[in-house]
Amino acid sequence: MRLSRLLRLQSVFYNQSEKRLASAIQHMVGSKPFNLSLYKLALKHTSIAEETINGLKISNERLEYLGDAILGAVVAEFLFKKFPFRDEGFLTETRSRMVNREALNQIAIKIGLSKIIEKEFKGKNLSAHKSIYGDTLEAVVGAVYLDRGYDFCKKFILKRIIVHFDVDGIITTTSNFKSKIIEWSQKENKEVDFKTLSVTGNQRFKEFHVHLLVGGEVVAEGKGPTKKKAEQDASKNACEILNLDF
Repeated sequence: MRLSRLLRLQSVFYNQSEKRLASAIQHMVGSKPFNLSLYKLALKHTSIAEETINGLKISNERLEYLGDAILGAVVAEFLFKKFPFRDEGFLTETRSRMVNREALNQIAIKIGLSKIIEKEFKGKNLSAHKSIYGDTLEAVVGAVYLDRGYDFCKKFILKRIIVHFDVDGIITTTSNFKSKIIEWSQKENKEVDFKTLSVTGNQRFKEFHVHLLVGGEVVAEGKGPTKKKAEQDASKNACEILNLDF
């Protein structure tokens, strides 16, 4: 049976809600879903997840984990090819800034995923879940991967997600993560300190390893060719852990 005929036959058994969702997914992804249940699960945030008899919650967290890995791999390859003469540190930093929650939240809005999420929540307050759009976008990537395979998913990421990034703008804007952490600590009345754990290498190639402590407790660690860059790396990691916007 031809695939197009099979999909038409399958859609006959959808209820009105499923038909609307399938149409929205098709518009967003670029093709009709083979397995609509994957996309239903991708939209199932933990706050609205159903609890099973065993006390487990059926949510999109596993799909989010998978989508995060697939998205990271495609973005890594994209940057590797786009910047053939830049070092690993530059590529890692640029990828991190492309796939952070705030950036993914904005992409989810641009591709229409936010509207689908809002319909699923049916008027519930979304402000308490500030990363829900980005989290769900990663889950949708995981659903696309399982539904259509890696090649289709890669095209979806390149043509529907990465296309919305201003990559040149990202690499010319430098975030001072250390200043952001210090600013946050002052507002929260917390003491921030950096502790150098080790310095390895030789005179030409050194690597500093530092810990970032908040109130005497280690929150994040960082590495870099200078103490300043290691502290910036630790601060960036701390921003992610503390869910501070970049």
